[in-house]
Amino acid sequence: MNSSSSAPVVECIRVVGAHEHNLTGIDVEIPKRRVTVVTGVSGSGKSSLVFDTIAVEGQRQFHETLPAFVRSFLPASGRPAVDLIEHLPATIAVDQRPLVGGSRSTVGTITDIAPLLRLLFSRAGEPFIGYADAFSFNMPAGMCPDCDGLGQVIGVDLPAFLDPARSLDGGALLAPAFAVGSLDWRIYAESGRFDPAKPVADYTDAEREELLHGASGHVPLDVNGSTVKMTYEGAVVKFRRRYVDTAEEKSARTKEMVQRFTTSVPCASCGGTRLSQLARDCTIDGRSIADLNALEADELLAVLTAFDVPKAQPVVDSLVGLVGHLVDIGLGYLSLDRATSTLSGGEAQRVKIVRHLSSSLNDMLYVFDEPSIGLHPRDVHRLTSLLHTLRDKGNTVLVVEHDRDVITAADHVLDIGPGAGAAGGRVVYAGDLAGLAGAGTPTGDHLTAPTTVKDRVRARTGSLSVVGARTHNLRDVSVDLPTGVLTVIAGVAGSGKSSLVGGAFRAQHPEAVLVDQSPPRANRRSTTLTFTGIADQVRAAFAKANGVAPALFSANSAGACQNCAGLGFTQTDLAAFDSVAQVCQTCDGRRFTDEVLAHRLRGRSIGDVLEMSVAEGLEFFRGSRKVAAVLTAVADVGLDYLRLGQPLTTFSGGECQRVKLATRLHTPGTTYVLDEPTTGLHLADVGRLLGVLDRLVDTYGSTVVVIEHNLDVIGHADWVVELGPEGGRRGGQVVFEGTPRDLCAAGTATGEHLRRAVAG
Repeated sequence: MNSSSSAPVVECIRVVGAHEHNLTGIDVEIPKRRVTVVTGVSGSGKSSLVFDTIAVEGQRQFHETLPAFVRSFLPASGRPAVDLIEHLPATIAVDQRPLVGGSRSTVGTITDIAPLLRLLFSRAGEPFIGYADAFSFNMPAGMCPDCDGLGQVIGVDLPAFLDPARSLDGGALLAPAFAVGSLDWRIYAESGRFDPAKPVADYTDAEREELLHGASGHVPLDVNGSTVKMTYEGAVVKFRRRYVDTAEEKSARTKEMVQRFTTSVPCASCGGTRLSQLARDCTIDGRSIADLNALEADELLAVLTAFDVPKAQPVVDSLVGLVGHLVDIGLGYLSLDRATSTLSGGEAQRVKIVRHLSSSLNDMLYVFDEPSIGLHPRDVHRLTSLLHTLRDKGNTVLVVEHDRDVITAADHVLDIGPGAGAAGGRVVYAGDLAGLAGAGTPTGDHLTAPTTVKDRVRARTGSLSVVGARTHNLRDVSVDLPTGVLTVIAGVAGSGKSSLVGGAFRAQHPEAVLVDQSPPRANRRSTTLTFTGIADQVRAAFAKANGVAPALFSANSAGACQNCAGLGFTQTDLAAFDSVAQVCQTCDGRRFTDEVLAHRLRGRSIGDVLEMSVAEGLEFFRGSRKVAAVLTAVADVGLDYLRLGQPLTTFSGGECQRVKLATRLHTPGTTYVLDEPTTGLHLADVGRLLGVLDRLVDTYGSTVVVIEHNLDVIGHADWVVELGPEGGRRGGQVVFEGTPRDLCAAGTATGEHLRRAVAG
């Protein structure tokens, strides 16, 4: 008798007893083949659940199926703190970490578009070459021999090297080798080719060229009573030969000097394209591979679509698909030759997404970390469409997100909270979007809250001008930014916001304090306490109370546990297997010796203090004016849940930016420049950040300039400058200046979305 049976289809990922970081042993079910958004206030435990538990375990279990030798080349991670995870698919985590790959990594190489483009030219290019390596700047056959495929060479920085307002007698040549009276200086001053008393600015073009780049003839000089014929070389030629093009080892002092007078410049041989002459001479429809690499993605898509190359049509079709994904995800302004090191966190994450959209794999788990970062509200629908595309291929999509439009596009919502740190770590809502609005959670309450615009704006006290800005895609932009108010710089992604504020404005107003999302310079020993600069005051307080040296209370010094060197954990290297981190058995993770921990300050040990949250530390150190002031600033920017001993290496990008802002607050009259400070902030925390910005302006008389997409921040501004109208080559212009109320009536991309948000 024949019989058949089938196992029941499992429709959810089941997590039991997750207690990583602040998670309280939660149980969660995540529906498969759906888009699930995980939200909650900053520090509530979203990333602890999604990345540190689910994604880590999915990747760890997959890696365990591979041979030990192969695993030795893969990133290692330990088992997360969870009792059980069932029905977990193979996992791909797409986070905000910067793309790495060095100076040879570009958008083309990281998206795998470049190999296809090389294949296309090797098959259809004229004259026919026949092998793809000839079109790669990373291979000897295709790289420019003068710059080794880097596109940049070290050149003399003329503004630093030459002061044209001076004469030779006045020291126009600024490098030490050409100091007035030196032998090298005499070659020019006594050559008879120049008037040594005439300012270089008054030289003819021929004289200037001769001074800097001439290389002909000899100059007779009197050296120690004898006439010596010295070979004439222009000052730039001589400096390069002696200090730049030489392979000789230089002293630290010489290296420092050379750095002052040199800069990276595009390679003159390849024009910065990185490619050999052979690759640049091969074309399709009159365009070389270098020409295509330099096009922005939306323009490149149009060119590829128009190609008629029957013998390589499958390659063209694949290229059209990949480049189309770049455009669809809102990165149409990027070119393939754009260095990956210049991409923002949000751009980097969306570039990573492109690599997966063409995959035919299904039943995968894709995990994303705030993919809407850096996207204008106009373009968020592009992102949600791509998330739905991944879902519709039969995959499970898990997204950590704060953006309203991404949350509303979800099939399922998990809300973690209700608060941050010890006050969070619990599931406060799980279900569909309709139920979230009435769940009474911070997310539900703020999801439907209306956006408002400020009717009474502050009066400016003056202005800071930007004149003739041409950084990147800016088109000779001149604009006055008002002082004494809150100004928002808005515009679609790639429109030139960072180029205007972080580039041109900062260059013309270097006194402004820039607070961006780059990670602080820190290592695993850096903590909230050390980075904010109050560790010395805390140690001094313990030392005074106990009559001992302050160094005893430093985990990097005399009082550190000898077994773990003050780290609180030990790391065991198991060769080809994952290294194992364990809580130090000697100090039980407290970092200090028992003798140090026996010392008390108002009943607490130094170990107890490191375990305090910022809010708890603020109460404990209320009597210390400096410590209390710094911790108040940290709490003001929404980070009161951070532990004082928490390593900076565990901070998110948004937390890094806000802790840097906290260390710079409360300096009267300062001009602050902030780059998307709402990154990583929950809807409920945006109002708190706006309160901080208001105090900077109202209490300290500061000028605050914010690059931002968040409509609540834009509506709260006193003045808005919008760049556009599009990104890349179609951006770089000021399309609006005025109040938020006036912006609602404007026809710009930001104006339209602000008007809709206000109307509800």
